[in-house]
Amino acid sequence: MSTTTSNLFAYRELIVALARKNIVVRYKQSYLGLLLAVLKPVMLMAIFTLVRSFIGIETDGTPYPILTFAALLPWIFFQESASEGVSSVTSNAALIKKIYFPREVFPLTAMVTKLVELTISFFILAGLMAYYQMMPTIYILWVPLIILYTMIIALTISFFGAAINVYYRDMSQLLPIALSLLMYGSPVIYPLSLVRKKLLDEQMAGDWSNQLYTLYTLNPLAGIIDSFQRVLLKGIPPDFNALLPGFILISVLLPISYLFFKRAENWFADII
Repeated sequence: MSTTTSNLFAYRELIVALARKNIVVRYKQSYLGLLLAVLKPVMLMAIFTLVRSFIGIETDGTPYPILTFAALLPWIFFQESASEGVSSVTSNAALIKKIYFPREVFPLTAMVTKLVELTISFFILAGLMAYYQMMPTIYILWVPLIILYTMIIALTISFFGAAINVYYRDMSQLLPIALSLLMYGSPVIYPLSLVRKKLLDEQMAGDWSNQLYTLYTLNPLAGIIDSFQRVLLKGIPPDFNALLPGFILISVLLPISYLFFKRAENWFADII
């Protein structure tokens, strides 16, 4: 792992150059391209707020629009980083055939590109916090670690998915659909506190309530989104009990995903 890290550090300039190229190509002669990408969480926030006005969702006193927007930032960053990471190898076929460098550069480049959009979205979140008179506390220092954890989860999916996508191109089409469905199993539209209340406090599922809550938090995005909202909006530390099941799962899956990617990369140039 230390060798891999040092290799990637040696190719840091390549990662930055490829990320810059991706941004320029994507938004060149596109007047609304970057604006629409940044406004995506704003539009979803508006839609979810409208839906919430009909069905009602408990938020523990936090204004629903900013609660949802704060949930959408890590979710959209994860979703788009993973989706583009899966197709990153096949979309750079010309480079793969010309020269060798660590192929994990491509999923990392896709993620760096999305960091630009995430950074801009933070300014919108800051404006919403000012509007709702929410002041950040010392717990905001958790944000970089939460984002880093989100990147690790996206890479876990990207490594495995990118290797599969070289052989079966359907992967890049199926993953966005699967992640869109996963959003409803993540506390984006509703807060994790509501799930915790129904399952742990009210034991809504009877004897299976505790097991179902643990199963729910096996989705690492559940703990990430909840932690993001807690440290930014509520000024309290992350709920480590909600983070632990997903962290254990990713700790097991990341090495497997990376090794699978490294094994498969030996034949990328031949198959692409």
